[in-house]
Amino acid sequence: MTRGKQKIEAQRKNAEKNQKSKGSQLEARAVGLKVTCQVCKASLANSNQLNDHFASKHPKEMPPSNSS
Repeated sequence: MTRGKQKIEAQRKNAEKNQKSKGSQLEARAVGLKVTCQVCKASLANSNQLNDHFASKHPKEMPPSNSS
């Protein structure tokens, strides 16, 4: 046990490093979601995802223009 102190310090340091962050990631997620589907109010990251969403979920509706 010549490395007793080093081992304890390394374990403590790793425990601090691996500790999960407190709180929710909802705010960080909300920042990334900038486009909203006008039909079902689903939040999407960009207009390409919105077009794909309209094609799969609302095939009879026309997707909005890319200007928004």
